[in-house]
Parts: sequence; structure tokens; C-alpha cells
Amino acid sequence: MINTRKDSEKTVLVCYSSRKDKKHFHYEETLEELKFLAETAGADVVKAFYQEKDTFDVRFMIGKGKAEEISEYVTENDISLVIFENELSYTQLRNLEQKIKCKIIDKSKLILDIFASNARTAQAKLQVELAQLEYSLPRLTRQWTHLSKQFGGIGTKGPGETQIETDRRLIKTRISVLKEKLLKVDEQRKTQSKDRKKFFRISLVGYTNAGKSTLLNVLTGANVYVENKLFATLDTSTRSLELDVNEKSGDLSRYPKKVLLSDTVGFIKNLPHDLIESFKSTLSEVVDSDLLLHVIDLSNHNFEEQMEVVKSTLEEIHASGKSVINVFNKADLVKDTDVINHVKTKFKNAVVISAQKGLNVNAVIEKIKEELNKNNIEKTIRLKADEHKKLSAIYKLAEVSNVKYLKNSIKVTLKTNDKNISYIEKLTE
Repeated sequence: MINTRKDSEKTVLVCYSSRKDKKHFHYEETLEELKFLAETAGADVVKAFYQEKDTFDVRFMIGKGKAEEISEYVTENDISLVIFENELSYTQLRNLEQKIKCKIIDKSKLILDIFASNARTAQAKLQVELAQLEYSLPRLTRQWTHLSKQFGGIGTKGPGETQIETDRRLIKTRISVLKEKLLKVDEQRKTQSKDRKKFFRISLVGYTNAGKSTLLNVLTGANVYVENKLFATLDTSTRSLELDVNEKSGDLSRYPKKVLLSDTVGFIKNLPHDLIESFKSTLSEVVDSDLLLHVIDLSNHNFEEQMEVVKSTLEEIHASGKSVINVFNKADLVKDTDVINHVKTKFKNAVVISAQKGLNVNAVIEKIKEELNKNNIEKTIRLKADEHKKLSAIYKLAEVSNVKYLKNSIKVTLKTNDKNISYIEKLTE
């Protein structure tokens, strides 16, 4: 694990791309993001190397010549850690470590390290441990190369393989245990979320560090942890948001309508698949949502590519196809007004805000109201004369336009979406 002490490890970054890649590769932005990740983990980044080749080197990825160049730099500058943007195979890790005499990890391992440092709840710790073990399993052999170095020749192959297989079985057993524990946690979550089904549910999604937690705090008055670091939030935080939707002048009063707003882990380019799989129970809050607030860091000049990363991740967790409000955040950091005009023109259902400064945040609430009012159904129901608690519950779920207190019943005319109508009908059966 990368240490986070003051004497942080001196680190070099490496990024490889193929000239045959049809997509234009912005290696400067890629290395800048990798640097931010490394610094989040506590590393002291002193240099970055980029290699573009026509052919893929199965032994070193970056090619032997570039590996030797990095090796010289590492030796001359007392570098203790090299981080690759690209995922490395067991063979590449082994060959690179033999060539470059220091610790080598890839981006996936780095992200897993950050997740491990930021995991606070029991569920998050289980999820991170599972992802770490699944990442380590195919790379296990690398940890036992000392056996052949110490003894060599006849008689070393058997014990080495025996130890590796023993360790592999232990890891597989632990993976099974963790999966069982996470299944139980998921069942508990489903039980706890039953009551949430009666409410309209909104999830904040977006690239990591886009400002989701800040927006949640501003909208709901919550006190969710916020820091200018990648993956500061791992666990889902759900808060209630009171929306004043009864605005007709003829109403007897203005009643709040409660929706649930959830913030969860941010996404990033090339997020390890094992990590997505492990965090599916956490991300299921996104899958179950009725509406997504896609929070975008407008100050990042690469924000449109980040939007595509979020879109593809939503597809991977089967959460695509939902209604989305594009919330372009950090507008206070954007000096070019053409950028703001561009997003307003290009992207539908978009608002431009600064959650940190509280600028135009009310526009997000208005957009949510518009979504709530889409496909609203008007209905008249009857309650028993003494069912005042049910009437109070209805006020929280629907826009009540008229209430008549009759001799033996209460006649309620309301308007709300089909989800809330279904719940109200069950409530009044």
C-alpha cells in the first residue's frame, strides 16, 4: 500500500498507448488524472513517462528501451514506486520488476489502495477486500518468486507450486466467505429500503470529485464528508429533500413533498471491473432510482469525455435508460462564457450551477419538480372520517388540490406520479 506519511514515496508515472488506437488519446489529461490519484494515495510524484508504439510489447508493455530508460531514472533519483496507467499482466509485472528495481503497481491496484484507505463502514470494507483478493488472485505467483532464487535447480518446483496452490485456495475460500457476507448485507439493505419504495428516489451520479457530496449537502442540509480528493465518498448517503410543490393559490396551505436523494461512489475512467462487481450492492441504489442527477465538473476541460465514462459505467451496472438531469457544477471556476453557452445549447435537461458557492442551486430543485410533475395522474380517493394519519401521509406524497370532509368520509383530490399513486392506493385499501 502507498503510505500517506510525510515521507511519501517518490513516484514515477508511466502511460502507454498504441498508435493503432482509433480514439484520439489525450495522454496529458490521462497522466494528470493518474497524478491526482497517486497524490490522493499519498505519493510524491516527481516525473511522468509516456510511450506510444505501433506494436504492443507482451513482455514490458512499454518496450525494453523505455523500460531501461525508466530503470536508469529510478536508480539515479532514488525512486521507490512506479505506477502504470495501463493494467499489467503477471508476466509484465515480473519482467518490469526485474528490469526496474523498485515496487511497481498499476492504476487498478492504486484505486484499490485508495478505496481501502477510504472505506469506513463494514460493508465498504468487505467490498474493498473482495475486490483486492480478486485482483490479486491471477497475480499470486509473483509473490513466490523468492523460492527459486533461494534454492534453484532440482527440488524447488514442487514446494513452490504447493505453497502457491495453498495460498490460492485460501484466497478462494476467503472470496467465497466475503461474497456470502455481502449477500447478507444486500438482503438487509433490501429489507431496510422497503419503506423507501413509497418515495420518489433520486441518485447523484458522476465522475469522481465532480461535487456530488457538496450538492447533496447544499440541497438537504446534510453534513456528508467532502474533500477535494478522488473517491472521498464510498458509502451511499441518503437524505430526504422536502419539495414545496403545492403552489396553487387556492390551496388551504402549502405542504412539502418528500423525495429521497442518494449520493454514492464516483466513477472514473478504467474503473477496475472487480471493483464495480464488488460495489454492485452499493450501486444498486442507483439502479433502483427513479431519476438521476448527473453531476459534471464543468471546470474540467475534458468534461464531455468524463460524461461518456459515467454513461458507460451506468450501462455496465444496468442503470441506463433512466431520466437524467445534467447538473454542470463548478461554473464559478469557468472563465470562458462560451463553454457555459455551449452546454446549455448542446445538452437537454441541463442546469449550470456552483454547489460550493450556492449559485443557481434552486434551478436543480425546479428541474426535479418538473420531473416529478411529468406523467402526473389526477385521482380522487376516499378515506374514512378518522383516517387523518393516512391523509397526512398523502400530503407528503402528492399534490392535494381539494379536500372535502363529508359526514362519514374524507374526499381527497390529488395529483402525483404513477409510483406514488400505486402506493396511495395500497395505503387506502
